[in-house]
Amino acid sequence: MKVVWWILFVLTVVGAVNWGLVGFFEFDLVTYVTFNLLGLTTGTVATVVYDVVGVAGLLLLVMTVAKKCGCCCCECDCK
Repeated sequence: MKVVWWILFVLTVVGAVNWGLVGFFEFDLVTYVTFNLLGLTTGTVATVVYDVVGVAGLLLLVMTVAKKCGCCCCECDCK
């Protein structure tokens, strides 16, 4: 469970950083990476990335609230 928690954590942080960049600088990192660096059309790929990050955030929230997160930061039973 620790590995799953860390993957969800990283995806959620990536999403938070992207929203921060959009809010402060009007710069969408996901669009930049998918279109400019990878050369892919932004519509479908960006939507998939946003969906995965959103689901990761929700799962991280549920796992943390349910105390089944697998992290080393709380007192859950999954250590």
